[in-house]
Amino acid sequence: MKLGAFSVSLAVKDIEQSKLFYQKLGFEIIGGDQTQNWLIMRSGEYTIGLFQGMFDSNILTFNPGWDQSGKKLESFTDIRQLLKEFEAQGVEITHKSITGDSGPSSFSIKDPDGNAILIDQHV
Repeated sequence: MKLGAFSVSLAVKDIEQSKLFYQKLGFEIIGGDQTQNWLIMRSGEYTIGLFQGMFDSNILTFNPGWDQSGKKLESFTDIRQLLKEFEAQGVEITHKSITGDSGPSSFSIKDPDGNAILIDQHV
């Protein structure tokens, strides 16, 4: 089972202040739109997302089909297969947005401590 690229989506109170803070730590903006209150930042192979007013808490995020640099993998476990495997193991799915037989889709789960985990396929 390959979950894909890993990042942390942070629920921030002030995206400008958060952006400036993470830039001090060496993170650079690689995507997003600050006017829409979201930015994607990277330092080396580490990726974080800053999201103001979109989430109640921080989220662990996995992107099937991407390597850690956000490049499409030639071979990966499709999100639909991951969903089937998780359901077969009794993992409770908290949100599901699966469309078609391939391509972009997502679903969410929570770990035993209530931490949100988003499986979000873009390819």
